[in-house]
Amino acid sequence: MKLTIIRLQQLSEQDRSDLKKIWPQADVGGLEKTLSEVHRLYAARFNDRLLAAVWLDITGDKGHMSELEVREVTRRRGVGQYLLQEALAQNLQVKRWTVSQDGSSSPEVIAAFMQATGFVQQDGVWVK
Repeated sequence: MKLTIIRLQQLSEQDRSDLKKIWPQADVGGLEKTLSEVHRLYAARFNDRLLAAVWLDITGDKGHMSELEVREVTRRRGVGQYLLQEALAQNLQVKRWTVSQDGSSSPEVIAAFMQATGFVQQDGVWVK
């Protein structure tokens, strides 16, 4: 089966279970209640399982990404990069993106990933 990037607007039980593996400390029920046109959740799905997720806040032509995480067993295979690229491609109205450095990886790993995806660091925030 092919890896696909989807915008989650309603969560299935399997989605909730998978998101708890991606974000162990997250309140998935609370997160689901906040989903809207402004607060968006994108995920990478493979074989009906979520492997990675990112939270987007979009206001007009500005977007902010946070909580970008890839499940530990799936890292270093391009899943996070594909998720990031597709989230950007599915939101072309956004002209300026910022990304929080709030993932579970070390700052060095996050920096290498963000630079590889075309972001630059400005005042402690990744910008594109």
